[in-house]
Amino acid sequence: MKVKNKVIVVTGGGGGLGRALVLHLLELGAKVAAVDINGQALEETKNLAGGQSKHLSTHILDITDKAKVKSFPGEVLKTHGTIDGIINNAGIIQPFVPVNELDYNVIDRVMNINFFGSLYMVKAFLPHLLERPEAHIVNVSSLGGFIPFPGQTIYGASKAALKLLTEGLYAELKDTSVKVTIIHPGAMQTKIMSNSGLKSSIEETEAPKSTMMLLPEDAARRVIKAMEKDKFRAMVGKDARMLDVIYRIYPRKAVDFIVKKMGSLSK
Repeated sequence: MKVKNKVIVVTGGGGGLGRALVLHLLELGAKVAAVDINGQALEETKNLAGGQSKHLSTHILDITDKAKVKSFPGEVLKTHGTIDGIINNAGIIQPFVPVNELDYNVIDRVMNINFFGSLYMVKAFLPHLLERPEAHIVNVSSLGGFIPFPGQTIYGASKAALKLLTEGLYAELKDTSVKVTIIHPGAMQTKIMSNSGLKSSIEETEAPKSTMMLLPEDAARRVIKAMEKDKFRAMVGKDARMLDVIYRIYPRKAVDFIVKKMGSLSK
């Protein structure tokens, strides 16, 4: 589905990949409803949109609030008149600790935002998308959605659940006008640590030092390209593509490799 002249809803539009998605969609001629729990961050996105902000609406929404999400499509329809696609991008990571040391309230928060929030959005918008001649659902998973990272097990479980939800939706909607894509981004230069309520020893605004780490703008272009090409799934970034291949051929060795690389973070 080409995004030009389409109305696309993007969660997590106040920063990082979500903001980059909003801005690139506007550049391509789409109308965008940007969603975030942080109103100030949404205003910053709107300011960055400049003259294209006339095609942008911003919406403060907690995607874990089932009742509010259920009524949210009406707000988008009132503003834009129709809905052609959603990109479920909002997500958080967990503290870098093993499951045995993770509080249940943290587990609930990660699962509620990363999985249930996206599920609520799909359930709320799908009836409207099915009425369109063509429509698209994009769910943003993670490397952790197909290969485990020590100290991020619940985060990975939430993203793996999102992966299977997306693939199940693809199977259910295969003969409809609604296309479905799962995205597995690699490492990106974003503020996911601070946005997840965590303190990082690394300054998140520093330029990426790894050639594998993507800028959000680069990742956004690849995500939207995958959407426009109706891809079943997309590995975004060199690390994502590399780990995908290794994990499928040598799953245990791939996990051992990750454990060795991240051992210090899991202690």
